[in-house]
Amino acid sequence: MTVTQTQTRPAVAAPATGGHLSTAQGVALYVGAVLGTGVIALPALAARAAGPASLIAWVALVVASIPLAATFAALGARHPDSGGVSTYARRAYGPRAGAIVGWWFYAAVPAGAPAAALFAGGSLEAAFGGGEATVYGTGLALFAVVGITNYFGVRISGRMQLILAGVLVTLLLVTALAALPQADLGNLRPFAPHGWLAVGSAAALLIWSFAGWEAVTHLAAEFRTPARSLPRATAAAIIVVGGLYLLIAGAVILVLGSSAGATDAPLAELLGRAFGAPAKAAAAIVALLLTLGVMNTYHAGAAKLGAALGRDGALPAWLARGSQAGEVPRRSLLLTMALGLTGFAIVALTGVGTESLVLATTGCFVAVYALGTLAATRLLPRRTPGWWTAVAAVVTVVAMLVATGPYLLWPLLVGGAALLYLRRRPAQSSGSTNSRA
Repeated sequence: MTVTQTQTRPAVAAPATGGHLSTAQGVALYVGAVLGTGVIALPALAARAAGPASLIAWVALVVASIPLAATFAALGARHPDSGGVSTYARRAYGPRAGAIVGWWFYAAVPAGAPAAALFAGGSLEAAFGGGEATVYGTGLALFAVVGITNYFGVRISGRMQLILAGVLVTLLLVTALAALPQADLGNLRPFAPHGWLAVGSAAALLIWSFAGWEAVTHLAAEFRTPARSLPRATAAAIIVVGGLYLLIAGAVILVLGSSAGATDAPLAELLGRAFGAPAKAAAAIVALLLTLGVMNTYHAGAAKLGAALGRDGALPAWLARGSQAGEVPRRSLLLTMALGLTGFAIVALTGVGTESLVLATTGCFVAVYALGTLAATRLLPRRTPGWWTAVAAVVTVVAMLVATGPYLLWPLLVGGAALLYLRRRPAQSSGSTNSRA
């Protein structure tokens, strides 16, 4: 990997970019990206692994996400660009690093989107029946909605995300608060039935729940004033996401007790305790909204990233249209959707489960975090609060890499493919990158 010299003191935070996303829309995009489908099933999986002690893992990951989110917000505020983390890696370590990060993110979305869509389809099928027709029909409908909204630009997408986030937060609050009157502190005993090491196992499961803090960096240039709006949106999103995760996880343990780890649908169980039989339908709606939010945010960011990679020579130049603020990257979006639908079709035709897709996605995101946070230690002014935050984020990501383990093979393969592509197009890649560094 080629390392280039970078300035110790970066440019002053950028003023208005001509974008149109507000702080509130930024919060909504973050909530959609991070809250995700993890809140539907992972509280039960973590409880199964560590019992009530899984709450320690939840708290630890909420705390660990603070420096990670703050680091990406600081980078986005100073360097608003549709390339996001790919741009930061390129400026810190050269064109090859930027291309590899871009390919990691671009490869993660088509792998994760089919898994998320099928997860929502499964929730609806559990509530309303219909078998595989419901599962796959729901997945295709989600792809259609996300594709149409993003095709008409991030302004429509951002407004839809603001509505979705408001409805989602309300539903989750109602679920937890309605069930909490049945909470029993006795359900905290025994606190660590599987030993204290099981807390680490629970934390490894929960990493998926906190992926997404990097996603909005690809849309940083779409904010009216990134230097002001992005940090505010990040701070608000940390409070909203962290609070909701802890509230739901706490309710699952305190209300469901020893049965918390025995269910695959803890939200449905909580709603059932509070409202009775219709709870499954409400839980299915929550799952649908969560999945739509995740797919919407990641396709918007990935489409912008693909255009930026085309602009910089890391992908074919045909994709470059739409890389500038205010432009719609329709070509890149169509490619992302096509790849996602291909993965969806493979799962549908072969009957293979979604676990492999989820794990491959997680591996790519953790790899993106690794290079992104390392780049921050070079691009942010040394020994400032932002720089120390980036150092803390690097430590956090090292722990994530250890937990991810063998599933880093997928990003290694994708990174190798990126290097092979650059070797075939060295002139365009180098020229474009140098001109924009």
